[in-house]
Amino acid sequence: MERVFIVSAARSAIGNFGGSLATCTPAELGRIVADEVLSRASNPNIKERVDEVIVGNVLGAGHGMNIARQVALGVGLSVSTPAYTVNKVCGSGLKSVTLGAASIASGEASVILAGGVESMSQAGFVSLSSRWGARLGHAELRDLILQDGLTDVFNSCHMGITAENLAEKYDISRADQDAFALESQRKAALAASEGRFDREIAAVPLFKKGKQIGEFCKDEYPRETTLEALSNLKPAFKKDGSVTAGNASGINDGAAFVLLASEKVVQEMGLTVLAEIDCWASAGVEPEFMGIGPVNAVKKLVDKSKVSLSSVD
Repeated sequence: MERVFIVSAARSAIGNFGGSLATCTPAELGRIVADEVLSRASNPNIKERVDEVIVGNVLGAGHGMNIARQVALGVGLSVSTPAYTVNKVCGSGLKSVTLGAASIASGEASVILAGGVESMSQAGFVSLSSRWGARLGHAELRDLILQDGLTDVFNSCHMGITAENLAEKYDISRADQDAFALESQRKAALAASEGRFDREIAAVPLFKKGKQIGEFCKDEYPRETTLEALSNLKPAFKKDGSVTAGNASGINDGAAFVLLASEKVVQEMGLTVLAEIDCWASAGVEPEFMGIGPVNAVKKLVDKSKVSLSSVD
């Protein structure tokens, strides 16, 4: 098996729903970040060695065929370079990276550009009855964010309800959720103020009426809040529930990419290594308890890699 290394990486800043990135299509946002990743590689000739582009995306309806291919040609790769788009819902971007790593590990490829992009702000509405005519009656417009992103197809369960299910099953109190959310916000704000995210963020140009008016390079999350403010929020998904707009994950826009290379290419081109991808795992769980999936995946990974949890910081 070939060893797999990350030789370049970047992400956009995260935009609020309807925020600074709202007018940027997923293909264009992906192109900007992917182009930055290629330019950051320590050897500029690496661009000519990319064997394939893999992009994770969920809400791509209406944005043209194969967003990965749009990204590949958008950054100037050869038309002979294949590309494909992956939809594994929340895990789409990570899945694209592991698929790229597997391709290199098996010897099928040497260099892979992989990542993910999502624009929830650009997700549209769809009428499934309009093609053949609504006949007598109203035609329904379905929100693609809910239809394809936030509603479990097996039991029509909203993702917020899956969080409520986990809170009830594992006895996670509202107070614990709010405290964790506040600490998460505090850590993110502190890291941002200390410039810890600066090196990983690719600036996205902002335009108005065809003219560039600035660059977007600072996360629009987190938001300033207090424990009192969080505790005063009403449940968002269930009467007498514990999940609120303050302790649930946000709706936002963003992109992130990595450049993967085999050990042979790293040595041949003198590439700077950021990290090595040694092992990975994924796991499926009951849809109504979706959020516990990473726990099962970590258990599989520990067994597979023989690395103990106690050795992980």
